[in-house]
Amino acid sequence: MVLLSHTGDSPDSRQKADSTSAPEITVDPGNMVHLASPGHHQRCRQSRQWQRILIEDPRPKSPLHLVENSDSYTTSVYGSRFAGENLPKVEMPETEMPKEVAYRLIKDDLSLDGRRGREAHGRVLFKNFIDYEEYPQSADIQNRCVSMIGRLFHAPVASDGSGAVGTSCVGSSEAIMLAVLAMKKRWKNRRTAAGLSIDKPNIIMSSAVQVCWEKAARYFELEEKLVYCAPDRFIIDPEQAADLVDENTIGICVILGTTYTGEYEDVRAVSDILVERKLDVPIHVDAASGGFVAPFISPELEWDFRCEKVVSINVSGHKYGLVYPGVGWVLWRSPEFLPQELVFNINYLGADQASFTLNFSKGASQVIGQYYQLIRLGKREPPPGQQLHHHVQTRRRGLPLVAFRFKDDPEREYDEFTLAHQLRVRGWVVPAYTMAPHTNKMKMLRVVVREDFSKSRCDNLIADIKLSINFLDNLDRESIKKHEAYVLRHNTASGRATHNPLPTLQVLG
Repeated sequence: MVLLSHTGDSPDSRQKADSTSAPEITVDPGNMVHLASPGHHQRCRQSRQWQRILIEDPRPKSPLHLVENSDSYTTSVYGSRFAGENLPKVEMPETEMPKEVAYRLIKDDLSLDGRRGREAHGRVLFKNFIDYEEYPQSADIQNRCVSMIGRLFHAPVASDGSGAVGTSCVGSSEAIMLAVLAMKKRWKNRRTAAGLSIDKPNIIMSSAVQVCWEKAARYFELEEKLVYCAPDRFIIDPEQAADLVDENTIGICVILGTTYTGEYEDVRAVSDILVERKLDVPIHVDAASGGFVAPFISPELEWDFRCEKVVSINVSGHKYGLVYPGVGWVLWRSPEFLPQELVFNINYLGADQASFTLNFSKGASQVIGQYYQLIRLGKREPPPGQQLHHHVQTRRRGLPLVAFRFKDDPEREYDEFTLAHQLRVRGWVVPAYTMAPHTNKMKMLRVVVREDFSKSRCDNLIADIKLSINFLDNLDRESIKKHEAYVLRHNTASGRATHNPLPTLQVLG
């Protein structure tokens, strides 16, 4: 290990570097540290001037490795080439950045947030993200994320450099609510201007949508027009979707990675049919799961703003965006697709600012975490865990997951739910579920391939599935029922719960 020291410096200010071969260090008048030819280990006393100190340390260290480093500065973040470059603000970098560099540059970039508050109150304030005046750097980082994600999704860029507009949300559920509101408002404005009825708006979606879409339709009083799945098709049929369009359709939802099987619905096909039939209906892409997978794994797949009818997209940061739970993003192709009457302008937080969210106060950590991942990983390589996607064999393009079920066997006394409960006893959480309507009540199990799903862990899971099936094969119907009841009671959180999940509201008088 190599330590650079200066009289009066605290230990935290010392800069560490790799000294596998005990390199000799020289210092020039500009305080720039260069690696020179290897020398011998030695110890020197500190003085008031910068000097060489080589200290033998038997403990292994993690040196700062710079990607494609050509300037040989490896002892300090601010001695590296990254300090002489601007932080990415518009587009994801092409290459990855060392984690130490990304962390330090973002940390220092945020140093001005709330400084006046700290001086006034003598303490570090919690960052309420909504307060743009108090935390301007955090707000700017959100804008950087929107720009980067918009360009990742191929949003058109105007001659003045402007492109997609969007905002961070508390997950994709809020993002979808905002996108549905925007589609409904644009439909209503267009109908009102033409003097037409606005009584019965509807939205078209697959029956395999996540429950938040059903919530949006119910909360915002929209008729659901469903394209039902079939026993051999678990995604939307583009022709059937176009056939359901009428004058009251506010938009079509197309899913990039369904909850049930992880398959990508064909956004390009739906868009082309709408263009061919000259139907003026927008598409919203629910890319909650696939938005941070498809651009890296299948960059040639056209599902985003490259499709003419796609006007808005949502994506979750806490799924394959590799951020803490509780952050999602919604983006519109251009400002014209976000009605301005939905944007609120307020000034009671110290300055004029715009707000378009269902939620108001929230922490800034998830947004900052998203920015870190975007600049840390870059576009060249898939984020950790997504490389495994190449090894997951599926019938169609989709997420890195495996959905499977039993073959039809009238003599089998148990189903997929029983197997899921038995796997829970062995420590595996493999959800079992009933498929979307019109699939003959098909039951399936789903295994999601995450970053830590190694081959060894996969082998263990397969072995436990086989052992569980063998165990269940040796039980009769009554024994299976008793065993399953015992597992539900003692091995699941819902079975052990003593509270009422939906308490009755009581009026205090």
